[in-house]
Amino acid sequence: MKITLPQMIARGIVYALLVIVFCGPFWGILATAFTKNTVQPGQLVLWPSEPTLDHFAYAWTKVRVWVYLFNSLFVVVIGTVLQTLVSALAAYALARKKFRGAAIVSLAILSTMMLPDEVIAIPLYLILHAKLPVLHTTLYNTYAAMILPVVGWAFSVFLLTEFMKAIPRDLEDAARVDGANEFQIFWRVVLPLVKPALGTATIFGFLMIWDQYLLPLIAVDDRNLYTLPVVLRSLRVDEIMQQNIFIAVTVIATVPCIVVYLLLQKQFNRGLMSGAVKG
Repeated sequence: MKITLPQMIARGIVYALLVIVFCGPFWGILATAFTKNTVQPGQLVLWPSEPTLDHFAYAWTKVRVWVYLFNSLFVVVIGTVLQTLVSALAAYALARKKFRGAAIVSLAILSTMMLPDEVIAIPLYLILHAKLPVLHTTLYNTYAAMILPVVGWAFSVFLLTEFMKAIPRDLEDAARVDGANEFQIFWRVVLPLVKPALGTATIFGFLMIWDQYLLPLIAVDDRNLYTLPVVLRSLRVDEIMQQNIFIAVTVIATVPCIVVYLLLQKQFNRGLMSGAVKG
């Protein structure tokens, strides 16, 4: 059917409104970060006056944002890799193996999604301060204190379990006939078939770990180990810090998330489409 001129105008208006709603705030942040004139807290500009990189240079050298960026990247990369691996192994056991208490284990894993972080903050704080049996030291003020608590995530386990359940068992039987062991079946047969789900779990896991604020706050008190979310909060309440510099640090903090999404966008879209078809 041929599109009339009023329909084209209506579509253009709708598209323009969508761009303004979804891209407008991000553009305001970018413009504020690059503008030379100092802005007041809560104020955003629509176009940078005298564009400059001075605020980013100040944030990088004086605020030492590179230290906190390294901490965040180290925690999120190691945590995401371990989380995806552990979730895939747990999902393989729940989806492909039959054992007593499987339903109870699945229910216990899913029940952890119902607990907010504030509920487990005090128990986690006590665990991180407890001395390890052999090493006679604590995890407090270490990278491990920020990584180990996020290795197990019920959402990734649940997502991968549902995808693995849809894989025909004939593929596993054929692999066993060819002499493949359990690990080879998991690595060479099951994982390649759930790549879209792995991409989706990786993106959500990356964002979950990257946005962690309460965990780093109770896991470390050494400022050299702070992650970007903790530093952003401290800069937000700093009355001396200029709003432009705070916005520049915010822009730096959003770049890794955008890069990861762009790299895994294909797998993420396939995962969503597969879930929609299954539903």
